[in-house]
Amino acid sequence: MNLSEPFIRRPVATSILMAALAFAGIAGFPFLPVAPLPQVDFPTIVVTATLDGASPETMASSVATPLERQIGQISGVTQMTSFSALGATSITIQFDLNRNIDSAAHDVQAAITAASRTLPESMTTPPTYKKLNPADAPILMLALRSETLPLTVVNEYADNFLARQISQVPGVARVLIAGEQKQSIRIQVDPAKLASRGLTLEDVRGAAVGATANAAKGALNTAKTSFAITANDQITQAEQFDDVVIAYREGAPVRVRDVGRAVSAAADRNAAAFPNNVPGILLTINKQPGANVIDTVDRVKALLPRLTTNFPPAIAVETILDRTVTIRASVHDVELTLALTVGLVVTVILFFLRNL
Repeated sequence: MNLSEPFIRRPVATSILMAALAFAGIAGFPFLPVAPLPQVDFPTIVVTATLDGASPETMASSVATPLERQIGQISGVTQMTSFSALGATSITIQFDLNRNIDSAAHDVQAAITAASRTLPESMTTPPTYKKLNPADAPILMLALRSETLPLTVVNEYADNFLARQISQVPGVARVLIAGEQKQSIRIQVDPAKLASRGLTLEDVRGAAVGATANAAKGALNTAKTSFAITANDQITQAEQFDDVVIAYREGAPVRVRDVGRAVSAAADRNAAAFPNNVPGILLTINKQPGANVIDTVDRVKALLPRLTTNFPPAIAVETILDRTVTIRASVHDVELTLALTVGLVVTVILFFLRNL
């Protein structure tokens, strides 16, 4: 008696057993996780801090060092590196593979809070952290462009309707706007005209700052009623800055238009993006360590139609990079190979037994 004899003598029971095994395999197949590699993502968190005007040496000594001292006391830290540049510093923390990234994030937040007492008081915003591995490539890249609207308007839609909402999708660590074109008002002055009137660039800066503000104006009180003054002194159009008075010379006002002009332009003239050689805005999406790349991309793509309903027809949104394309193709090849293998095995058995 051999192992195959009972199955050959009882074909009905064998058929039922094989059908049960096939049903269990088919039912469990959709629940198999799909990923480009086995789960080997180390929990990684990046802490960033900014201090306007600070040199790299100042950022390293007064900002990075206090943060590193507190973060280094967290259990499970295997590697910590920092990078300091002009006005910014970045600290990358890597934890043990078995460390839960959410609990590690709570420990990092507690370390930032503890270090805040030793950080410079001139920091306008506290340090922030993201559950992100900076060495990972983006999993999805979107391009926004328009043939009729300026890029500053396209950037506003990308920031308000796409970047903020996609950042809330489970598995997304960061949404970065490349080629950012934030709208701003820039005052361009002629130094020769300023010098002829005895003025400096600091005079222009002070006049521009003082001319626009959104602050409390006070109230008017009577015997029975109180009225709040809700006037808004903010200037939102470039043309309005041309009328701002910088100073008075010989009893006459010197306005911005007398020494230059105000223009609407992007905040950073050195940033630009050209998807498919066309000026536009790029959105790069990174996943969190441990998140499934296919599930994360599917969630983002399912959300895009609802987010783009608020876009004007002149703005086109297209996907220019999707890391899951090759992964899905590999999965399709595996499924095809599995089906061919099952068919080949059944055919070989049928050929030898010659009995259906």
